[in-house]
Amino acid sequence: MRTNRERGGALLIVLWLSAALGAIALSVATTVRSEAEHASTVSEGLRAHYLATGALERAVQWLFWGPSVRDGQGKPRFWDPRNPRMVMTFPSGNAIVEMIPETAKLNVNFAPAADLLAVVKAVSGDDNKAREITEGILHWRQGGAASPLDGFYSGLGSTFRPRRASLEEIEELLSVRGITPELFYGNYIAGEQGQLYPRGGLRDCLSVWGSIGPFDVNGASPALLEALGVNPADVQRIVAQRAQRPFLDMNEVRGMGVTNPRLRVGGNSMWTLRATARLRRPDGTPSEVIRSSSATVKYWSDQMRHPTPVQIVRYYEDAWSEFSIKPGGAQK
Repeated sequence: MRTNRERGGALLIVLWLSAALGAIALSVATTVRSEAEHASTVSEGLRAHYLATGALERAVQWLFWGPSVRDGQGKPRFWDPRNPRMVMTFPSGNAIVEMIPETAKLNVNFAPAADLLAVVKAVSGDDNKAREITEGILHWRQGGAASPLDGFYSGLGSTFRPRRASLEEIEELLSVRGITPELFYGNYIAGEQGQLYPRGGLRDCLSVWGSIGPFDVNGASPALLEALGVNPADVQRIVAQRAQRPFLDMNEVRGMGVTNPRLRVGGNSMWTLRATARLRRPDGTPSEVIRSSSATVKYWSDQMRHPTPVQIVRYYEDAWSEFSIKPGGAQK
């Protein structure tokens, strides 16, 4: 009888140990699978990042060669000034480099207060917040007598005080009263059903190299277009059309029934090159992994006077934007 009890106890212990070992094995297997997926995602993200930076470097080289290099049909072989979009194919994936003139953005240093207010309101969606931020930008960029806002920054103990002069870098806006990283870089907002939608930030609308008008219709953000008086329905039509093919002249825009004297096609010497890259899977299908990089460059089209026609002013390893044109495949 005692032997049977001992055997029953031993069997029970074995069953408990088996269950415990099974739970440990399942936990380890789940952890290993999760870590393997995480490592794969990180690896693909890094590869996509290098693909984007490689496309950016190739775009700079194409600009350096200029449109004078022709193919067998007499067309520009690498870069066509009439097409602000370069499509590139690599063994590991595809990339699209957009050439966005800085005239597609509002000049933060010289813009009238009314234009600044309209842009900030379009981005923030809050009238009171827009007035506060506009007041902060005007205070930051203007010299002159002391202002009550000086006390605000002093009270924060901030290392970065208002320069009371022109902004040298657009990132200075992050120190202006009322501007948050979400407003500056962009964020996701919730819709009525709880879905998340990307929303651009102030860096898509403002620039230290920008314009006070007219603005490039191919590069202007939807918020800036709305601030210029284009109605929301026409903004959506413009964005949808230029995602398929850039506008070559204003006649195409007017042909859509959109007339606005503050819009144009093209820019001056300051441009942003934004490269968006998508990996290709081993079976040839496009991956969902997408990365972007960008550079602000100064480009002189008159290469006879400038033997080095391209000068890189700023480089950004991460240039995420909801307005980026992505290579073909599932849009994520």
